[in-house]
Amino acid sequence: MVDFVKIMDFFSVENTLFTIGGQGVSFLETFSVTAGLLCVFLATRVKVANFWVGYLYNILLFWLFYQKGLYSSMLLQPVSFIINFYGHYRWTHPGKGEENENRQLRITLLSTVKRLGYIGLMFVFAAIWGLSMKFLPDIAPDLFREPSRPFLDAFVTGAILIAQYLSAQKKLECWAAWFVVNVTNVTLYLLAGMVFLPMVSAAYLVLAVFGSTSWYKQWKMRK
Repeated sequence: MVDFVKIMDFFSVENTLFTIGGQGVSFLETFSVTAGLLCVFLATRVKVANFWVGYLYNILLFWLFYQKGLYSSMLLQPVSFIINFYGHYRWTHPGKGEENENRQLRITLLSTVKRLGYIGLMFVFAAIWGLSMKFLPDIAPDLFREPSRPFLDAFVTGAILIAQYLSAQKKLECWAAWFVVNVTNVTLYLLAGMVFLPMVSAAYLVLAVFGSTSWYKQWKMRK
């Protein structure tokens, strides 16, 4: 019989695997980071396999953020899972005239109007969602403690949703959105008392630069 108590303890943020700068890093955090880096690396290489790793990444992050009190980031994960599934289908089932030589969705650009629209949407979402997160402990005090940095958390959440949706559409601008996400995440994770994830966010920034360069070269060749 499966011992769920032992499994939950193993995936607890209190189960320290190693320490950095006096801060413990859990197995859950380490496993999540490994899955995330692999997912982004595969995306930079325009590999469909990034979606399979992404499904696992969403599940791991849901549990991690719940334990850290980052509820916007936690509630983002089911939505991200759905967007990930949509992107998986979109990449492998392009419409007529959208396919590349591999019969997958080709890389395209947004119009200037749409770029401005997404930026505005990101800030509006952060204001509304951040305010709503402040009321979670009042609604379900047994489940939620006082949220950590609700508006900054909400801003990252909105930026991730936009970045994921643009990635699902194979829009080159998705990498600019991911750049914003990772810069903001460094601040959010440090304020939440995490040491390992801010360092990883720096690695994500490097991958975002690599990804944007790689995607741009492919777009330039095929436009």
